[in-house]
Amino acid sequence: MQRLKNTWAGFWKYRYLLQNLITRDFKLKYRRSVLGVAWSVLNPLLTCLVMWAVFGALFNARGQGIEDFPLFLIIGQLVFNFFRESTTMAMESVLKNGPLLRKVYIPKYIFPLEKCCFALVNFAFSLVALLIVALLTLSHISFATVLLAVYPIAMLFVFSLGVGLILSTLYVFVRDIMHIWEVFCTLLVYGSAIFYDPTQMEGWMQSIINLNPIYWYITSVRSCVMWGRGLTLNMVLVPFVCAAISLGLGVYVFRKSQDKFVLYM
Repeated sequence: MQRLKNTWAGFWKYRYLLQNLITRDFKLKYRRSVLGVAWSVLNPLLTCLVMWAVFGALFNARGQGIEDFPLFLIIGQLVFNFFRESTTMAMESVLKNGPLLRKVYIPKYIFPLEKCCFALVNFAFSLVALLIVALLTLSHISFATVLLAVYPIAMLFVFSLGVGLILSTLYVFVRDIMHIWEVFCTLLVYGSAIFYDPTQMEGWMQSIINLNPIYWYITSVRSCVMWGRGLTLNMVLVPFVCAAISLGLGVYVFRKSQDKFVLYM
């Protein structure tokens, strides 16, 4: 309990640094950009348009059309992009701030945490794209349960932070992790039910997809936003358990290795 109190006290002490780092990242990302933060909306919107044209036509031709497919697609796309962006940026965060860490004392976990927070803020901006798609395609949004989507998104943030802590630790020691993670995320796109409905697949394939935590986060958000079903027991338990395991493992690996970081920067 005392260790938890000390951790929270340290976090509260550096809250302004966290805020400044997030602001800095926004300025750097959209520096010299004409449209600026609007790209947080345009990027998923244009990607959704391309994927809708390709996969929508394919599924309709096979008689496997998905109701409100554009909304179905962009929800999966936004949730997955949040996971990929937060973990990829968190992976590089400690090493990129090596010069700063050698000069002053800053808790090293601040940097992966800041990247996940930045990705979350960027995700919030990108929700405008979801509303635009829903309005243009007259897709149904269940306002009765839409706020319940906050739960799986919050659990995904915790899950991503745990994965980010592990990746940032590994990346300090082995730079190849970056390339391995890029390939893994590419494969994960096809196993997360972003652009297809797994219920239309064979039983054994559904069982494999059910092992993917990202699928549960995406499906939970769809259930709240699109289908009006709220959260089933599995949609509450699976995201929570995955997030708890990820964060626990991430904190353990990071704390055990952080004192050696300076030797490899």
